[in-house]
Amino acid sequence: MLKIIPVDGAEEPYRAPDLIWDGIVGDLAVNALTHPEAPGDFRAEQGLATQIFIHLMSDARVEESELDDGEENRGWFGDSFDVMDGEQPIGSRLWRLRRRALHDGIEIEAEDYAREALQPLLSQSAVASIDVSATADRVNNRLDLVVTIYGRNGEIIFNQKYELLWRQIDGVDNPLAG
Repeated sequence: MLKIIPVDGAEEPYRAPDLIWDGIVGDLAVNALTHPEAPGDFRAEQGLATQIFIHLMSDARVEESELDDGEENRGWFGDSFDVMDGEQPIGSRLWRLRRRALHDGIEIEAEDYAREALQPLLSQSAVASIDVSATADRVNNRLDLVVTIYGRNGEIIFNQKYELLWRQIDGVDNPLAG
């Protein structure tokens, strides 16, 4: 499980590296050699956005009863037996929707899967609240997912639209793009 830990002011903070997404593959982001503080080092400027991306776009394991005939389970196999007390499996069940048509009600399933995947951020008190909204764009054969995250003061600290499932995220509007 990924954990966001409050930083003690006396210690140098550990910042998880940002991920970039090219529409097919994710990778670690690297600073340019002209970066003023950390040239050539891993970029670590969007920790929350990276955590959200990992939680949503990583495949979560599901119960065998949820699998269709001939379908293989995905996700970290350790989540099926190695989840410690207080831990939650990582990832989302959004992958379960990829082979389905944009049927009535698929938006509700996508929203439920996204909320479930982002629950660890709430459980760890890294964020105060999460809103998720899915919209099926049947003309373009696409499902859009908007994730809005609020901080303790009630202000929006993250707001991102993802094009899911039938059209790859192209990196243009994605804050994690290289």
